Amino acid sequence: MAAIARIRAKRQITLPSELADELHLEEGDLLMFEATREGILIRPQKYIDATQAWFWTPKWQAMERQADEDLRAGRYREFDSDEGFRESLEASIDTEEEQAHVGVEA
Repeated sequence: MAAIARIRAKRQITLPSELADELHLEEGDLLMFEATREGILIRPQKYIDATQAWFWTPKWQAMERQADEDLRAGRYREFDSDEGFRESLEASIDTEEEQAHVGVEA
């Protein structure tokens, strides 16, 4: 989407609302300006709260993609109760421990 804005006093620019909506920009968001051969490149800069940074690590994002694929492929189980879920986890742990004792990888 292309848009035109005018440079006003103090070099201020008003970002067209259609562009801001399309890019999900909100008041207070930061924009990075970069001079290129073609003109000015403007990139939104979203900062991540330090307590949430783990979610955006490459390793975690790879696990998220794998989880999404598992869901699409039907590789999951549903439980009727918390107790059923807990029992399934415990059985899984017991199986892994038994396989570890005989040298089989899970």
